[in-house]
Amino acid sequence: MKLRTLLLVTLLVGGFLYLTSARWSPLNVLRPAPASQIWTGPEVTRSAGLGTDEQNNIEIYKGAHTAVVNITSTVYRRNWFLEIIPQQGTGSGFLVDDTGRILTNDHVISGAQEMEVTLADQSKYRARVLAHDPANDVALIRIEPRKKLPFLHLGDSDPVQVGQKVLAIGNPFGLEGTLTTGIVSSLGRSLRDESGRTLEGMIQTDAAINPGNSGGPLLDSHGSVIGINTAIYGPGSNIGIGFAMPINRAKTMLNEYAQKGHFAPPRLGVNVMYVAGDLAEALNLPAEGGLLIVSVESGSAAEAAGLRGARRTVQIGMYEVPAGGDLIMNIDGHAVESRDALMRALHGKRPGDTLELTLFRNGQTTKVRVKLGEGSTTL
Repeated sequence: MKLRTLLLVTLLVGGFLYLTSARWSPLNVLRPAPASQIWTGPEVTRSAGLGTDEQNNIEIYKGAHTAVVNITSTVYRRNWFLEIIPQQGTGSGFLVDDTGRILTNDHVISGAQEMEVTLADQSKYRARVLAHDPANDVALIRIEPRKKLPFLHLGDSDPVQVGQKVLAIGNPFGLEGTLTTGIVSSLGRSLRDESGRTLEGMIQTDAAINPGNSGGPLLDSHGSVIGINTAIYGPGSNIGIGFAMPINRAKTMLNEYAQKGHFAPPRLGVNVMYVAGDLAEALNLPAEGGLLIVSVESGSAAEAAGLRGARRTVQIGMYEVPAGGDLIMNIDGHAVESRDALMRALHGKRPGDTLELTLFRNGQTTKVRVKLGEGSTTL
């Protein structure tokens, strides 16, 4: 018994001396090991910083957002009780010079009895319409500022390519100065607006565009305006498909206004449909096709030049198709290869200019020169 007790005391004393020499403490198990023992990365870490593309976005926004404005338009209508009440709509626009001229969509200000423009510094001004082009859904309005204002540079929309980066600035849902980015998703899109007009040659983008963005600028990576944000696809909010009117369409209106003090688009006075391939052959027309004239407007330039519209309809499959009208195969030396060929040709024209058309009529081709008239809409 004494031996067993002696052994136990010896073990306890030896253990105590060992632990004391190792300077052991129960708290050591709770202390994390030094970072150098558990981390093999660099001793000093840094934030990755801003990438080149991010920096580009920031620089463009800083240089452009002060030239983007919010437009509130007021229309007075009667309610069910025949009371006249104001109805307001909002959209965007952007300054194109330092004197207060602003580009926007025509549908943003259409029918408005009053317009109020709010600048980035929250100052407000009454605005008036200088010119508008409903066919391209663009309008020029003006405010009378008390100082010179920042404005945007208008770029060239003709060289735009699918895949290039674009930035949109506007006031979606009244949230002013909002920036979204994306790419050009497609070119040459056509869509029908609420009034039934077809807008041709639109730029499609996946940059988020929502109600309130209409009229705002679509910018390239240099900060130049290449389009005017116009419409979205879908019921009321963005699903990744937006459309912008190419800025070169607005330049035509701006140039004529600068020279004449007003704007009236050139007008041919026809309704057309594009036919080619099997449909063209079924109508006894050349397979390469073109623009088939469906009707000619009375008193128009087209009527004065003797252009002919459809005179009958024929059944092709399940559809009735107009037939017997002139087929426009060539415009000013360029073959007609798409439905917007005539629209694009007219964009470079003014009332009084001449358009040379190559027509297919009664089995043979003929050339006709048409002196363009003017009207509130193109075609």
